[in-house]
This record gives sequence, structure tokens and C-alpha cells, in this order.
Amino acid sequence: MDIKNTTKGFTNFFSGSSTFGKYFPQTLTVFVIIFIFGYFAYNAQVNMDNRGIDFGLRFLGEEASFDIQFSLIEYSGASSYARAYLVGVLNTILVAVIGIFFATILGVVIGISRLSSNYLIAKVAEWYIEIFRNIPLLLQLFFWYFAALRALPLPKEAINFFDIAYLSVKGLYIPKFIWTNFDIFFYSIIASIVAIIFVFKYARNQQEQTGKRIPSFLISLGIIVLLPLLTFLIGGVSLSFEYPLLTQLSKTIFNYIGGVAIIPELMALALALSLYTATFIAECVRAGIMGVTKGQKEAAASIGLTPGQILRLVVMPQALRIIIPPTTNQYLNLTKNSSLAAAIAYPDIVLVFAGTAMMQTGRAIEIVSITMLTYLSLSIAISIFMNWYNKKIAIKEK
Repeated sequence: MDIKNTTKGFTNFFSGSSTFGKYFPQTLTVFVIIFIFGYFAYNAQVNMDNRGIDFGLRFLGEEASFDIQFSLIEYSGASSYARAYLVGVLNTILVAVIGIFFATILGVVIGISRLSSNYLIAKVAEWYIEIFRNIPLLLQLFFWYFAALRALPLPKEAINFFDIAYLSVKGLYIPKFIWTNFDIFFYSIIASIVAIIFVFKYARNQQEQTGKRIPSFLISLGIIVLLPLLTFLIGGVSLSFEYPLLTQLSKTIFNYIGGVAIIPELMALALALSLYTATFIAECVRAGIMGVTKGQKEAAASIGLTPGQILRLVVMPQALRIIIPPTTNQYLNLTKNSSLAAAIAYPDIVLVFAGTAMMQTGRAIEIVSITMLTYLSLSIAISIFMNWYNKKIAIKEK
């Protein structure tokens, strides 16, 4: 009897019914992970000491001594490696934001089109998904860069868009905005956004309490147009344009000077990422819409709602619960897939920092670690935002 009780107590002790049994496996797992990382870190340090290689981040303050063809901030060969890292990070964020924006719009349109009653529209959407989803992203990237954009004419014969924008093998040249008192205009945009948020909240509360619908979209449109317009009329804000001008640099070389130059590497990368990721987002949207029961749509139609109103007011608010989680994964994949930029020499963090900077300094461990932490930070930031948005739009049971 004593042996049976002892065995039972020993089993309960480690099975999780006791405090020790609950936390001991977790604590042991943490210690094992720390030990593994500590062992490899110590081993790397010993090997580096034997080879006379020091470890540290002091190199970030040294002169980079290489140029970057595209930068959102001021940069030159005399800048530090830290500055070069910042250029790479900003370029990565830029292409990720552009890709996410266009992939979302295209994915929603294609996803809804797949469920269209129009046979032609549904089939075109289906074939788009099947084609772009089943071709490797790297091959699509090569196609848009080498077969499409690199086949464009030279600047002297550039494609002219109404004498304000020009497309050539060197990239897309568009007018540059020259602002006066831009800070006042910027603050008006922020104030407009805050006012629009209050309008939508008030409209939602009125609809829930009284059933009355307020034209919140028209009111918001008026706010976002009129408030910034007032800054031009009475706020001293003005806007002018600097247009690109074709200039002869040498006897046979022409290029556009002035305006804003969008390099072909950025266009090819954003295009490939958007078209590829949009196929997966489209399937997420289709699954979300199909997840809403048919009875919901029939009930909405029975009270006189149009198909557009049914989609906007009944289907999509419920479908978003299903759409958002898998779409978050696609946003993360797009951000990480942007590292393929090195294949076409777009100066993202992989090419600039984990490529050129690492080859010049030999600081492989430090640079690779920083690059990995950068992508991890970007991914976590996207996840936190999308999880917050998912909780915000979740249907709360009363």
C-alpha cells in the first residue's frame, strides 16, 4: 500500500499536477537552450581569439568607402558603415511597404473576382492565380528586370507620359514636389485623419443605437480635401514642381536631370513581389468570403441590400476574421522575400550590409547577426500591428 502511494505521489510530482512538475520541464528547456547558445558563442570566441580576430561593433563608425546607387537619405562613400546599414534598412522597408500596399489591393480585387458570377472575370482571376503562384519568385524577378525593364529604350528615346514623366532603361523619372511650409500641410493631414476616425466612430455608434446610417464616407472625403486645402488658401502653403530634363552628359550619353528617379531595380522588385504575393492574398480573401454562410447573404438580400452593400456591410466584416491571420503570414513572406533584391543589385540591407560591407570588413558574425535581428524586428513589428488590427475588428459577442 505504501509502495503504491509512493509511486502515485512520484508520478503526480512529475506529471504536472504539482508546482514542480508544472515548471520543471519549462525551466529545463530554457537552461538547455541557454547552454547550447552559450557553448557555440564560447566556441566561436575561442576560435576568433586563436586567429587574432576581435569581436565588436566598432567597425560601424568607420568609413564605408563605397557608393550606393539609390538612397532615401544623404549618403556618400565617406559615410560610415552605420549610415550604409541605415540606407539598406530604409530601402528594404520601402520595397516592403510598396509591395504590401499593391499586393493587398490586387489580392482583394482578384479574390473577389474569383467568386464573380461573370464567367470571364472569374476565369481570368483563376488563371492569374495559377500562373503567377506556380512560377518561382526569383524567375519572375528576372523576367521583369532583364526581359521587361532592361529592354526599354535609352533616355534619348524614352517613353513620354504627357511631358511630365519619362520611362527608359535608366528608370522612371517623375516630377519632384517642392513644398513651402510643408509642416503646416502635414499637420492638417494628421488632423484630418483624427477627425475621420471620430466621424467613423460616431457613425458606427449611431447605427448600432438608432439604426440610422450617417454618410461617413462623404463626410470623411470632405474633411480630407477641405482641411488641407485651407492650408493653401490661408496657411501659406504652396507647391511647385521640378520636372526631369533630358541633359547631354557627354557626346553620346544622355540622361534626365532633376525630378525624382525611380530605379528599374526598385520597380522590378516591387512588381514581382506584388504580383506573386497577391495570388496568395487572393486565396485568403476567397476563403474568407466563402467562410460566411449563405444564409447571411440571403438574409441581407431579403431586406433589399444590393450585392455591393451585401459584400461591404455583411460579408467582408465577417470574412476579415478569416482573412487577416493568413494574410499576415503573406506580409511576413513578402518582407523576407525582398532579400532576393541582391539578385538584381537593388541596394537593400542584404546587398549593402550583408554583402558589400561584410566583404570589406570581414565581420561576418556581427553583420549576419545584425541583419538577422533586423529582419526579425521588422517581422515582429508587422505581426504586432496585424494582431492588434485583428483584435480590433473581431466580432465581440454581447
